[in-house]
Amino acid sequence: MTDSTDDAAVTHVVTAFLRNRGEVLLLRRSDAVGTYTGQWGGVSGFAEGDPDTQVRVEIREETGLEVGEDVSLIRSGQPVRFEDADLEREWAVHPYLFDCETRDIELSEEHDAFEWLSPTVVLDPDADREPVPELWTAYERVAPSVRSIAADSEHGAASLSIRALEVLRDRAAIATAERAEFGADPDGEWDELAELARQLLEARPSMAVLRNRVNRAMADATAAADSESPDGAPAVLETTLAGIDRALAADDDAAANASDRINGAVGTLSRSATVLEALRSGDPSRVFVAESRPAREGIAVAEDLAAADDLDCPMTVHTDAAAAHVLSSEAIDRIVVGADTICPDGSVVNKTGTRVLALAAAREGIPVSVVAATDKVSTREDVNLESGDRSAVYDGDASLDILNPTFDITPADCVDEYVTERGVLEPDAIGDVAAELRELEVWHDR
Repeated sequence: MTDSTDDAAVTHVVTAFLRNRGEVLLLRRSDAVGTYTGQWGGVSGFAEGDPDTQVRVEIREETGLEVGEDVSLIRSGQPVRFEDADLEREWAVHPYLFDCETRDIELSEEHDAFEWLSPTVVLDPDADREPVPELWTAYERVAPSVRSIAADSEHGAASLSIRALEVLRDRAAIATAERAEFGADPDGEWDELAELARQLLEARPSMAVLRNRVNRAMADATAAADSESPDGAPAVLETTLAGIDRALAADDDAAANASDRINGAVGTLSRSATVLEALRSGDPSRVFVAESRPAREGIAVAEDLAAADDLDCPMTVHTDAAAAHVLSSEAIDRIVVGADTICPDGSVVNKTGTRVLALAAAREGIPVSVVAATDKVSTREDVNLESGDRSAVYDGDASLDILNPTFDITPADCVDEYVTERGVLEPDAIGDVAAELRELEVWHDR
């Protein structure tokens, strides 16, 4: 961006937070810019026209990444307005949040350093990274929230579990930073963060992985209170940061273990980030993908795989209703699916169509592998299945009852193996994992 001065009006700028694996891209402003030199911020630039257009230009110019290819828009927020008395300028910052698939960027002359960091570093006075004014306020306008997690119909359970930990992390960081002004209040901080954790658990009650990962962060913080570690907000901040790293590593390891088992022709459906990574790293000779209505995320999976540099095999997309026919007429060696939740008895809750695919595979003698971190094992016997929009099935005027289940349940006897970060588990091992995860719920009694 090129600095310009207009003291007679508000100066509009865009700031984009690029997110990857729970961290955001922060850049240090160089001597080539005229304001806030040496301070850290997001991808930013003057919005002389439409901010939505300009933010894409700034991302390309300052990182070398393209929106729609390497970067995808998650949300934009209301502008942050503030006045800088030293510069005699009033600013309006238009914030954006993007998910980024890579950490490799091409730094422009406007910045002389960059790091991928937890956004909470902005609140840490000991981090030695002075932020540009109101950077945290801009981030808060687009940061994940209980509401955004509850409303998200595009991302899988594992992804939303990371978002939940981010929500808890961000609030813990704010409470920790407030100690400098208001003093420490461990009990009050804990009560506030425990209530937020409960809201997160209720936001998506069917997602065991979200429940288990939030429970682990709070249980570990409870254990810290009984040791030499700090209590209250700093403890929760520490355990959520560690929890994000642990969760991402578990998903990566599950994908790596599954990739070793992927060869020959493979069938799948829906969009599981863990399965997608396993397919990219495996050695399939052909991939069949059910389109997965109504969002048709299976199409996106096939496109992602077709674009993968290290995967060169035919991709075939078919309708959900044709799954049984495809398995009976094509030479498919294995079905590989993800899981929204694995019940204690080994049955699997996943995108609607998984049950039909697994039943058809059993009929044809094709093994079914469920790929998921053990955090997706539920501690509960009951299952809460979410439903989609009725209008996605029928929006006419006739008096009709509408069923649009988003998830279905695949019986355990239709699953041959569970591939996790711990390796391959047999169905009878799932109950032991569930018992282990129940121990994380003790924090509720504090």
